[in-house]
Amino acid sequence: MRLLRTIFSIVAVAALSVSVDSCSGSRGTKIVIGSKNFTESFILGELIAQEIEADTSLKVERRFYLAGTYICHQAILSGRIDIYPEYTGTALTAILKEPAGHSPEAVYQKLKSSYEQRFGLTLGPALGFNDTFAMEIRGEDARRLHLKTLSQAREFTPHWRAGFGYEFMERPDGFRGLAETYGLRFAEPPRVMDLGLLARALQNRQVDLAAGNATDGLIPALDLFVLEDDKHYFPPYEAVPVIREQTLKQHPEVARALSRLKGQISDQQMQQLNYAVDGQHRDVQLVAHEFLLKKGLLN
Repeated sequence: MRLLRTIFSIVAVAALSVSVDSCSGSRGTKIVIGSKNFTESFILGELIAQEIEADTSLKVERRFYLAGTYICHQAILSGRIDIYPEYTGTALTAILKEPAGHSPEAVYQKLKSSYEQRFGLTLGPALGFNDTFAMEIRGEDARRLHLKTLSQAREFTPHWRAGFGYEFMERPDGFRGLAETYGLRFAEPPRVMDLGLLARALQNRQVDLAAGNATDGLIPALDLFVLEDDKHYFPPYEAVPVIREQTLKQHPEVARALSRLKGQISDQQMQQLNYAVDGQHRDVQLVAHEFLLKKGLLN
């Protein structure tokens, strides 16, 4: 019996050690990078991973396609990942449940302060582009109806079908507020679709308006048109790395590596990266590697 108790104790300690290790931001010389479940987040995660690999001696594990904002937030809080790419307006409205405002710098500072005080997380430098939501219609419809803005589109939406991602339907800066701000009504309840299917659904006339992102690579490729947010409903969505503070304390070299990415990606460049993966079906690791080489960011 004593032997069994000893065995059980050893097993329990071992299990606890595994549990602590799996939830800890410290994994020796390993950093875990996460991403959300869409192409742009995947690309940003890969850029971050390759820059850390190039600029430090740390090993990088990739845990990409972790679903949406809430799953990534829980993953970094629990220590399953150390870093993931996020958007300032998204984090402030979806995680903190606060109005984002319209000053990029004010939104960044408010988010950084709140994350440090409440979660033990911090923000890396802004990567350079603003990936705001884009209300997309077919280019031929925009030209035929002479549409440029969301306010102008309101006249036609009662005859249109809309398609949105699940998160856009639920988040406070999503569909409900947009519809109220512009007085939008549709022919039927919006279809909830996977983000990766929305542009093709629009092209194939399954929907007539879709919520994409301004840096979607398929916008020019599929001749889509982005309606101007003329009432400035959407806040800034600057892309930034979210990082566990414990990770930076243990590996300060990570901050140096991430600082090299500051302001390096323009809206147009992000759109080109997205198109290379979504439109040309190129390997994301190769696309990221080529971009970092062109920028002189790989040692």
